[in-house]
Amino acid sequence: MKTVGIIGGLGPETTSEFYLDLVFSCAKKDKTVRPPIIISSVPLPYQIEEDLILRSEGMERYIPYLTAEAQRLEKAGADFIVMPCNSLHVFIKKIRDSVSIPVLSIVEETVKFLKRENMNKVGIISTSATIKNKLYENAFAENGIRYVVPNELQQARMGKFILNLVVGQQKNRDREELINIINDFGNKGLDCVILACTDLQLLIPSHQNLKIFDTMKIFADATVERITKG
Repeated sequence: MKTVGIIGGLGPETTSEFYLDLVFSCAKKDKTVRPPIIISSVPLPYQIEEDLILRSEGMERYIPYLTAEAQRLEKAGADFIVMPCNSLHVFIKKIRDSVSIPVLSIVEETVKFLKRENMNKVGIISTSATIKNKLYENAFAENGIRYVVPNELQQARMGKFILNLVVGQQKNRDREELINIINDFGNKGLDCVILACTDLQLLIPSHQNLKIFDTMKIFADATVERITKG
């Protein structure tokens, strides 16, 4: 098995869910040994995180924290690195440049998955920072996948309940608001909706008519494949 290094802590509960998914998914493939996993939790000040989630400000302040943790994981013996946080993939090139081991991309793995599933028009639910930097939009356009994003009011509301999730607050009204946004997408001829913020899986939304794919689960499955392929 290969050793995976996780840049975690953004947020902590999502990192925990991702870790558990890796352990149990690997067990389904091989019950003789647990997967080798190293987690480095980013010591990021709360204010920097809040500025990014609510106001899409100060993104460059993340870079030294992320490259430092990537290098720490490489020195600790990781064979490859993952980040179970969509917004951080804005910096993936700088992180890849800071180490000599592979860094998997949640965006690239999600595109591969959607193409395998023949999803041609996709609704994107994500943080303002992810939308602002067109993280998925650019990747979708390059691969012939059409997309729809929330309007500004919906995006502002999402920023608030994503921040709630990051600080450990799961509220029923936030879940209802997320479902309302997805309902609005249902009138736009979509094949599916992706949760392109890994914290959103904590709200466990479902929809009667639309397929909803969690990018964290897609990424976890891709990580398991890399761990177990030897």
